[in-house]
Amino acid sequence: MKITRRFVAFLIALAAPLLFSSAQTSEKAAAQSQYLAYVGTYTAKTTSKGIYAFRFDTGTGKLTALGVAAETPDPSWVVVDPSGKYAYAVNETGQASTVSAFTVDRKSAKLTLLDQMPALGEDPCYLSFDKTGKYLLVANYSSGTVAVFPILADGRLGEHTALVKDQGASGPNKERQEAPHAHWIAAPGFVYVADLGLDRVLEYRFDAGTGTLAPGPRSLVLSPGTGPRHVAFDRHHSYWYVLGELQSTVTVFAPKAHRGFAQVQQISTLPQGFAGRNDAAEIAIHPNGKFLYTSNRGHDSIAIFAIDPGKGTLTLVALVPTGGKEPRHFAIDPSGKYLLAENQYSNNIVVFEIAPASGLIRQTGQTFDVPSPVDLTFVPALVAR
Repeated sequence: MKITRRFVAFLIALAAPLLFSSAQTSEKAAAQSQYLAYVGTYTAKTTSKGIYAFRFDTGTGKLTALGVAAETPDPSWVVVDPSGKYAYAVNETGQASTVSAFTVDRKSAKLTLLDQMPALGEDPCYLSFDKTGKYLLVANYSSGTVAVFPILADGRLGEHTALVKDQGASGPNKERQEAPHAHWIAAPGFVYVADLGLDRVLEYRFDAGTGTLAPGPRSLVLSPGTGPRHVAFDRHHSYWYVLGELQSTVTVFAPKAHRGFAQVQQISTLPQGFAGRNDAAEIAIHPNGKFLYTSNRGHDSIAIFAIDPGKGTLTLVALVPTGGKEPRHFAIDPSGKYLLAENQYSNNIVVFEIAPASGLIRQTGQTFDVPSPVDLTFVPALVAR
């Protein structure tokens, strides 16, 4: 009996580190599946109070409402810095537009206002960070300007280091392309700006030491009347996908060293024969790089495309209703298992599951009421212990 007990004790002692390690791994995996989702909205002429927070479990696909994270006017675009400590939102309020900085409480999901800076333009609609995470880039739609703000050590925004107005000939759409309209900005190296009014994605040289901008040597030229809104590129930047809001198209480009960009394809985001009103809104590539998604406002659908890995070209797979009206934005969760569509005019967020082999999406049965949702961004949550 003593031998048996000693042997069992020996086995337990031997297995304890493995059990502890397994428990740590399980705990870490559970923590990594927990995210906060911040939803930007329009508050003018709606019941919205500002930025709303949700908890999202990538393991189960469960979305849980947490209420208002911060009361702020018209936060139509929200981003979280790479550290997860600070969030930034545009306040799209015409000539009085601002950019707000917040601290992020990753346990409670509350956002605390740090400061606000003038956006230096009218109706900012997009924010992004440079590659170092030290600068915040702003696209001001109505004024056609872009601005750069340094991010200080405490998360506040410093005085701007750059302010540039897009230059070029306007497109043929007299109502929407009467002037430059910066709609998207990103800095994969150079800074690129999708200008809906100019039918171009403009290139700017960016000095990461001073935060300044200067005109670059190249740009992506779209067919007249395309109205470029947002851009997606693959992980190697081998192919660029430009969403045309006005013509509901995706134009595929391949960069050519020192020679600009070559157009590879242009494809519609709509079904053949559709003749109703539509404005394409959002574009994103699945984390596995095999599928591209866009949203249609009017047709109220998500268009799903398969990406040819060799040519970068697109083939339409399906068009799936978003379960609401005017899907201004959607977001694919960090695991790549789910797609969350924000339907602005029906005031709801609908959760879809993504089939990994086909890229197809189907509703999970979760729909949440949110007033005028127009943007959603994820940040890892801190799990209480």
